[in-house]
Formats: sequence, C-alpha cells, structure tokens
Amino acid sequence: MKQRVLAFIFTVCILHSAFYISSAQCSICTKTAQQLGEKPAKGMNSGILYLAFAPFAIVGYISYRWWKNNRKTV
Repeated sequence: MKQRVLAFIFTVCILHSAFYISSAQCSICTKTAQQLGEKPAKGMNSGILYLAFAPFAIVGYISYRWWKNNRKTV
C-alpha cells in the first residue's frame, strides 16, 4: 500500500514539473521576462525549472535510500 502511495506521489510530482507552460517565476523574474520578450522569457523559465529540479532530485534520492535501508524485511 505504501509503495503505491509513494509511486502515485512521485508520478504526480513528475507530471506537475514536466509541463513546459508551468510558471516558475517570482514577481521580479516575471517583470524581467516581460521586458526581455517572448523567446528569452521562455528560456529563462526553462532555466528556473532546471535549477529547481536539482534540490528535488537530491531530496528524492536521499529519501529513496533512507526508505530502502529502513524498510522491514519480512
């Protein structure tokens, strides 16, 4: 049961972050992106999403290792 819940949460997180249209900008970045134009703004948004992925990947890896080492063996 726990494995299904974890798989569901992981899938939702991946799908949520996979959308290219998602807005990953704070108010200052949004204002800057509006001044840059369409194409540079998309590049800036992609860069923000790319940089935000690293901490989530690290936490996910640590959580997986912790879960794998601490699960009960039956």
